[in-house]
Amino acid sequence: MIRDILDLQFELRKARRPYALATVVEILGSSSAKPAAKALIDLSGKVIAGWVGGGCAQSMVSNAALECLETGETRVIEIDLNDEIFGAGMPCGGSMRVYVEPVLPKPLLWLMGHGRIVESLCEFACRLGFDVVVNDPQATAERFPTAHRIISDDCRYQQLQPQPGDFVVIATHHKGDYDSLTHALQSEALYIALVSSRKRANLVLARLAQEGFPESGLAKVRAPAGLDLGAKLPEEIALSIVSEMVLVRRGGHGEPLSKERYRLKPRHEPLLRRLYWPMEPV
Repeated sequence: MIRDILDLQFELRKARRPYALATVVEILGSSSAKPAAKALIDLSGKVIAGWVGGGCAQSMVSNAALECLETGETRVIEIDLNDEIFGAGMPCGGSMRVYVEPVLPKPLLWLMGHGRIVESLCEFACRLGFDVVVNDPQATAERFPTAHRIISDDCRYQQLQPQPGDFVVIATHHKGDYDSLTHALQSEALYIALVSSRKRANLVLARLAQEGFPESGLAKVRAPAGLDLGAKLPEEIALSIVSEMVLVRRGGHGEPLSKERYRLKPRHEPLLRRLYWPMEPV
């Protein structure tokens, strides 16, 4: 049974399908399930493998699993096997505690293009918990050692097929902007960004508008990509883009954390300059 669960977990992970793992951590009194019993619950709340108890106990575990999958947080639930109103309603003469853990696939980032910005983006995103797919004719394993997958035989970017919640960054040096954006906008990607000048971005978006893409869809494209960090170097530009990705993923607002607590007064400016820019005259 345990081996079946482990095999299924591997298959679910490979298919990037979310699930919850429920484990019985404690039994007091009598119970049909035993400590360390496990079950896998899918997005519909169905137990697809394993066993942690039948009847209402299973229903309570499934409901908790759905909540954990929605919030991304783990939970320990206590099930009273005697209480017919507030518990599981089974006269087993005991209680049980179950640890419910959501197992969510890593967010997937599609990187279209090559160059130092894309290489840095791949490195940063992998460190931040993304799986990265690099799609470009010049992409190699040597240039992208941390990539989850490399596509180098797709000059029209037809293999770009983002799923709901995926991230897409297009940095094709204008050569593939139109083709990449066409595929990205036909998906339910959470984040679509174009690395280009403002002028070039407006030209591409205007062409897509002429071809029938709705304004609501085009408004989702972040162009130029990234937050305004005053970035100049390729690595700094990559940092501004991955920062925007984290902001979208976590629901941030991009304001300085110190904005509300500390308000810089004019008399403090000379002191701060000496502390952080000692070589700059004040």
